[in-house]
Amino acid sequence: MTSFVQNLIDGLGNGSTYALMAVGVSLIFGVMHLVNFAHGELLTVAAYMTYFLQSRGVSWWIIVPVAIATAMVTSMGVEAVAFRRIRGANPFTLLLTSFALEILSHACWKLFVGSERKQFDKPGWSFNTFELGPFLFEVWDVAAIVTTIVCLAATAWILRNTLFGLAIRASAEDFDAARLMGVKANRVISGAFALAGVLAGIFAALSLMRTGLAEPRMGANPLLKAVLAAIIGGLGSLQGAVVGGLALGVAEVFVRGYVGDWFGSQAAGLTDGLVFALIALLFVVRPQGLFNVATAERV
Repeated sequence: MTSFVQNLIDGLGNGSTYALMAVGVSLIFGVMHLVNFAHGELLTVAAYMTYFLQSRGVSWWIIVPVAIATAMVTSMGVEAVAFRRIRGANPFTLLLTSFALEILSHACWKLFVGSERKQFDKPGWSFNTFELGPFLFEVWDVAAIVTTIVCLAATAWILRNTLFGLAIRASAEDFDAARLMGVKANRVISGAFALAGVLAGIFAALSLMRTGLAEPRMGANPLLKAVLAAIIGGLGSLQGAVVGGLALGVAEVFVRGYVGDWFGSQAAGLTDGLVFALIALLFVVRPQGLFNVATAERV
């Protein structure tokens, strides 16, 4: 029982960070019907900004808000430069554009910065632990869970109690009808990308405190986890993205723990495969995800 609860705690720590990215993915999908595969590059941008500041002796107290602001501005810039011009295109064109942005980002980092990993110092507390009864908690896990709860509660409050949130929810239900009612398309979509960028920046800050590195393709794996989490919950459902992120994080930890007992050093290579198999089984049983999302057909 102790092992079960310990794995659950560790899984919630990982899953909470997936939830931050997954909510951003679902938010953008809701207003644009776009699975933005360039969203993971916000982590890369924040990582290189962190490396730049760390190499000049800047404190983490300054680095964290700068990294979040960098991710937000980058997200808004990508929307304005790339997606705004093709907003009326079919979903396949939008998807190809997001793939192109991801590939272009990888190429630019390798060409202008270099393909080698950039290491920087991590805050010492991120690996500290403390005991509570029979359980061992990592400070980072607790910080990630608390930060995620605060961020998601703030996001829910914004979406439910502000005019901007009302416009976002109306656009997700029926974008064309929302525009006819006076919703400004540019403002709503830019705001959605900004909010998604803030959540990605917070995820980046938490992640970088643990990894302490920047490299061109570092956003690819977190993006895959975020998209999977969003699909598990139901694309376009914010609460589904949260549940999907937590479920994915918990599943990874439990599978890694049990596979490790059976296969030892080969467990790492098998974990993702088994988790993806479980996700595929879920989609066979419930292809729409855990939450139903009602949207109007766009014509």
